[in-house]
Amino acid sequence: MSEAPAGSPERHPIGLIVTDDLRRSRLTTFFRLILAIPHLIWVGLWGIAAVVVAIIGWFAAIFSGRLPQGMHDFLAAYTRYYTRVRAYTYLLAEPFPPFSSAGQYPVDLRIDPREEQSRATIFLRLILAIPAFLLTYVFQNVNTLLAILSWFYILFTGRMHEGMRNLGAWMLRYEMQTYAYAELLTGRYPSLAGAPSA
Repeated sequence: MSEAPAGSPERHPIGLIVTDDLRRSRLTTFFRLILAIPHLIWVGLWGIAAVVVAIIGWFAAIFSGRLPQGMHDFLAAYTRYYTRVRAYTYLLAEPFPPFSSAGQYPVDLRIDPREEQSRATIFLRLILAIPAFLLTYVFQNVNTLLAILSWFYILFTGRMHEGMRNLGAWMLRYEMQTYAYAELLTGRYPSLAGAPSA
């Protein structure tokens, strides 16, 4: 998996970095959804605050052309953490994630620094994002099915199938690009091109 170099027009401001080694514990895989419950609760609570910040940030960005730095950092931290939780529940990553976005994780989100965005697209952001949200919904369902198939595969082999992991990561990347676009972390529309970086 490769990614375009920084500053390249092909490189999306939101990228998924995959350093996972495909090894999985059969025990933690078997109980994955139960183990994920504390993270699902925390991501839900943090998500409520993220929605409030995103709404306030939308008003601020209409006038300034970009999110205030503190709001950008808060939403970026939430989106990185949410990515880790999704990767863990989809079996795309093995270790139990930390309850923050600090440090590194085998499936992690890269978010470029904030930049100027078109005020017109900021104003219409949620309407413009509707097609991406529809595709994200499809990808979430496919990733759920893929996780179920992966669950059986891992229980038999003790490893994640590389093709399944790569497909799941590709769909997760698009999902996170969609959320980042809606949250005004980037003005670049989600892209189906490329692959998560290794």
